[in-house]
Amino acid sequence: MHDNARGRLGRARGIGYGLPMADPNRIWTAALIVIGDEILSGRTQDRNVSQIATWLNVQGIRLREVRVVADEADAIVEAVNTLRARNDYLFTTGGIGPTHDDITVDAIAAALGVDVEIHAGARAMLSGYYETRGGLTEARLRMARVPAGASLIENHMSGAPGIRHGNIFIMAGVPHITAGMLDSLTGKLEGGLPVLSATLGCWVAESEIADLLGTTERAHEGCQIGSYPFFREGRTGANFVIRSTDSAALDRCVADLGAALELGGWPVVAGGI
Repeated sequence: MHDNARGRLGRARGIGYGLPMADPNRIWTAALIVIGDEILSGRTQDRNVSQIATWLNVQGIRLREVRVVADEADAIVEAVNTLRARNDYLFTTGGIGPTHDDITVDAIAAALGVDVEIHAGARAMLSGYYETRGGLTEARLRMARVPAGASLIENHMSGAPGIRHGNIFIMAGVPHITAGMLDSLTGKLEGGLPVLSATLGCWVAESEIADLLGTTERAHEGCQIGSYPFFREGRTGANFVIRSTDSAALDRCVADLGAALELGGWPVVAGGI
């Protein structure tokens, strides 16, 4: 089974929401801006890049670049305007909480050239959520602020919704809340074919088989082979990740690479080491 066979099931569920796939060969791209001094200082370890990249693959969208920026308005504005212009979608995480240093909404509004406003729907959600939790204070009301013209991203994990403005998706930095927001977006973004992958592991130095990897990739159009070396148990090895949007092409490439490695005297471990 391919590494992300479950992802293909997720894509099938997404198509059920009714989004057409106009051109399955078109490559849809996204960028991610991770916002927060706590990430750059090392106090907090980001876990959103991996889960967003995985989710995007299932939606048929490639995560092309990630930028980590401080809680500084100018840095956020520059990153937003640069990345939204060269990608189909832009995601941001972090900086939409109730405190004074949560400035993501203000910075993105500035990047878009629009005002910040209180979203009536977000206010109602927060009011209901905090009704038995001390009420909707001024600080909590900050989480209802959006760039003018925005819509909301459902959040079943806490009271504060995410925000969508055009091709920009503004989400929480807390990973389990981010996951919930992604779940609410499943099947609602236009994308192409999901990227499928399979992994082969081998106890061999990648320098010994660099030519073999290149030859195999060139022989299989539409497939890419990534090599990820490691040193473990006193030995050198590598895992080879083969990726393609075509399931049959992927299977052929995996079979040929495995056969070539075995022929060279390097036993293959399906699924990786």
